[in-house]
Amino acid sequence: MSSQEIPDENLPAEQDPAHGAVKVADDPFADPGLPAHKPRIQDIDERAAKRSERTVALLFTLSMLATVGFIASYVIFPVDKIVYIWPFGHVSALNFSLGLTLGVALFAIGAGAVHWARTLMSDVEVADDRHPIEAAPEVKAKVLADFADGARESAIGRRKLIRNTMFGALALVPLSGVVLLRDLGPLPEKKLRETMWSKGKQLINMNTMEPLRPEDVIVGSLTFAMPEGLEEDAEDFNNQIAKAALMIVRIQPENIKDKRELEWSHEGIVAFSKICTHVGCPISLYEQQTHHVLCPCHQSTFDLSDGARVIFGPAGHALPQLRIGVNSEGNLEALGDFDEPVGPSFFERG
Repeated sequence: MSSQEIPDENLPAEQDPAHGAVKVADDPFADPGLPAHKPRIQDIDERAAKRSERTVALLFTLSMLATVGFIASYVIFPVDKIVYIWPFGHVSALNFSLGLTLGVALFAIGAGAVHWARTLMSDVEVADDRHPIEAAPEVKAKVLADFADGARESAIGRRKLIRNTMFGALALVPLSGVVLLRDLGPLPEKKLRETMWSKGKQLINMNTMEPLRPEDVIVGSLTFAMPEGLEEDAEDFNNQIAKAALMIVRIQPENIKDKRELEWSHEGIVAFSKICTHVGCPISLYEQQTHHVLCPCHQSTFDLSDGARVIFGPAGHALPQLRIGVNSEGNLEALGDFDEPVGPSFFERG
């Protein structure tokens, strides 16, 4: 054997020229198969398996205790209780406890399930060849024939009374679940659209609690008013004043840019809602020279000389205006309610 024919020990037999012709290499895209399964310690040691079992049971037990803590927190802590918790600072005891217990309950369930799957459930990989999902033609034909036979035997086509009442029953059953939505809270009805203001109600100065007269409103001042008949000790005072709060300013008529605003005013005295149209904060800052009012919460700015339109900030629309006049006693009075709902936009407005 020549030196060129000495077998190379570093080459497999199918590639060694000394063993004959070089064989064609295997298909590089061939299925390499699954690697050999390596057993886990839990598969060969029952004590390790028992430890994993106790760990999973401990996590599930922790989840149960956290759920009990969630329910207990909901009962124990009042809504307005504030506590100091490092490093979070002052937080609501109810919100913090509910979030913590619910988070632990959900995390413990997930962690227990993952530990169970990784240590105790079978980890043997099984390969299965793909096969057509579509049924054979004879199977599909049989299913269609069976369906036709069933429809014919049920007489649903001939028994129209049964068919129609069945469809009616199936359509009405879901309404039971819709009715349960009523427990989510009272319906808004028209409460968000209307306030206590109506034609003939006098404007009451919230500082003096006396009816406002035109001469009480001077240029450069900002006056707050509420409707006649609203008492501070009334049970629903906060709800009513949150919608009916009014701010009054006097502007020289020639400086009012909006035509309707001028028509709804009295001798330059204009009345707008005090409630910001962004998130409902009370507006209290007035710039005499520019006739701008500023919401202190998020700096939404409105021009009271131009229909109270928004000129800066996140507010979505102008402040609603209240049409006012003077009654026979010389006091300022409302000539109706606001022309649109006060405060932030809401989806029922349409």
